[in-house]
Amino acid sequence: MYYGEIKNCDIANGEGVRVTLFVSGCTNRCKNCFQPQTWAFDYGTPFTEKTEEELLKLLAPSYINGLTLLGGEPFEPENQRCLVPFLHRVREAYPAKTIWSYTGFTYEDLLRDGSHPRCEVTDEMLSLLDVLVDGRFVEELKDISLRFRGSSNQRLIDLNATRKAGEVRLVPEVRR
Repeated sequence: MYYGEIKNCDIANGEGVRVTLFVSGCTNRCKNCFQPQTWAFDYGTPFTEKTEEELLKLLAPSYINGLTLLGGEPFEPENQRCLVPFLHRVREAYPAKTIWSYTGFTYEDLLRDGSHPRCEVTDEMLSLLDVLVDGRFVEELKDISLRFRGSSNQRLIDLNATRKAGEVRLVPEVRR
């Protein structure tokens, strides 16, 4: 896996102060994507054990609320396979910090057998996340008043509440 950027002290991509990892590779290719350079699977820098160590170090301060995965597309199967072991390390090192992921796929796509991007580690990856921001960015539905997303079709799914309820539960809506 490759990544395009790591941001420390990000306040735009999840609640609180976060470390964000922009992975490379995306087959969604949303119109007017804000990161089209990350569509290429070989864009940026290889994600290595050294990268993991750097991210774990950036997550250490108490003022950091957690990790956010963006893209590109974290849920491309090749990215999932690389991210799952790393997310286990994050959970082990920082159990109180939250993990968010953005995806251009819907939650339902991720659960549907035989669909792209579902693979052998999708359920495991979802189990390691607290919040999933799902759905493609749709220019015609752009709404700058929405919290942590760009278009009104995208959802902020509270995965902990969803697992408990057995059906999709959204993060309560707060407008900017």
